[in-house]
Amino acid sequence: MPSTYRRLAVDFDGDGHKDLVNSTEDALASTANYLKKISWNNSLPWGFEVILPKNYRGPSGRKKRASLATWAKRGVTHINGARLKGNYSAGLLLPAGPTGPAFLVTRNFDALYSYNVAEAYALAIGHLSDRLRGHGPFEATCPTDDPGLSRKQRLDLQKRLLANGYQIGEADGLIGPLTQDAIRKAEIRHGMTPTGRPGTKIYRALGGRK
Repeated sequence: MPSTYRRLAVDFDGDGHKDLVNSTEDALASTANYLKKISWNNSLPWGFEVILPKNYRGPSGRKKRASLATWAKRGVTHINGARLKGNYSAGLLLPAGPTGPAFLVTRNFDALYSYNVAEAYALAIGHLSDRLRGHGPFEATCPTDDPGLSRKQRLDLQKRLLANGYQIGEADGLIGPLTQDAIRKAEIRHGMTPTGRPGTKIYRALGGRK
């Protein structure tokens, strides 16, 4: 945004211009400056993949933070099976519902999220940073019996939620907290396990066609 550019852009290559289009140095430094101002903490990870206990029914959502010790008491472990360690809080992110990959995410994840308000974006950027440091791919896989939706279908899903009385604001194809909450309520109404995920099953239950 122009106001963000004026406030945070950096002339890192020293040519007298803050050029986010033609200068890789300026673009990277300006992004780093944005994250710094939004309270990025170098001592924290953005998050990491975890394993949930079987039939987990506890809290989830990036804003519902708890200490790692609390998550350990709930039966959550690191993806490699190790006990959780660290003196910081994190929220549980379930981008594909309780049967898909699970992540504990910190306030640094929120910093990435604020840059482009989409959990999938923040997750992709965090994962990319890990891969650049030599880490491997995510281990868990998304459920195959409930494929995700296209942007057009997500928009249609929101319109169907609105038509069924769920208050999600404006239908825009972006799946935020209000839409996720409405999906959970719709899933319960249709006898499904509440996940909040915009998948094919709830879309079809509301009359959508793949």
